Order: sequence, then structure tokens, then C-alpha cells
Amino acid sequence: MKQTLKYSIAAFALLIAQFAAAQSSPAGLWKTIDDKTGKVKSLVRIQESGGEFQGKIEKLFRDADQDQNPKCDKCEGSNKDQPLIGLTILFNIKKDGDEYSGGKILDPANGKLYSSKLKLIENNKKLEVRGYIGMPMFGRTQVWQREE
Repeated sequence: MKQTLKYSIAAFALLIAQFAAAQSSPAGLWKTIDDKTGKVKSLVRIQESGGEFQGKIEKLFRDADQDQNPKCDKCEGSNKDQPLIGLTILFNIKKDGDEYSGGKILDPANGKLYSSKLKLIENNKKLEVRGYIGMPMFGRTQVWQREE
């Protein structure tokens, strides 16, 4: 009985540690917010594999009269005319100190790829997502909210 309790406590501690580690990285589900309206636009799931973070669109929030899963008609290459839901828009991001950088972000609205960096803020509940060309000062930042 004591041995079973000991293993249960150890398993619970490991689970808590894994949850804390996940919350201290960009891995997770994020609400993207429209810059102009302030409304939630989509849910993006960021996952880590081999030290790199990738993000895919999981859900879109659109008006009832709009196409609920439009295609990326302005994208180029293999992303051309792919449905937005399931589209990888963030890729090759790696931890770099207290930020995550080195990768790219795709803006499906214009089909362009930008260099990208991420930074967790507000106790890891929000994510600054910066897309830029050349230097980070020449870009735009969105703040995504962690979906709980």
C-alpha cells in the first residue's frame, strides 16, 4: 500500500512538472486577436518537436455568412489554395534566451512569409508574436492569449 502511494505521488509530481513546463513555453493553444476589431480571429495550436516550435490554425471565428474554411489563395508554393484550418503558419521557431526566434510566420491574409520571434508575457498567459522583414524593428507585433 505504501509503495503504491509512493508511486502515485511521484506520478502526480511528474504530471505537475510537465504541466508547468508546458505553461512556460509557447506550446499550447492560443487565441489570435484581430488588430483592428479586437475580436478573436482564430485558435492556433503551437507544438514543440525536436527543439522547434510549429503553429497550425485549429479553428477560425468567422461570421455565419463567410466561408468557414477559406483557402489560402494568396499563398505561394505548397500552401497555395490550401484550407486555412490545418495550415502551418508558424515554423522553425527555437528557444533563444527568454525569447523564441529564428523561424517564420505566414500571414494567410496576404500570403507573405515574415521572420518571427515570440515572447511569453504576463505569467505566460500571453504571447507576443512579432513578424518582420530584415530587422525586428521593421515589423508588427500581435498579442495572443493562451486558451485555458
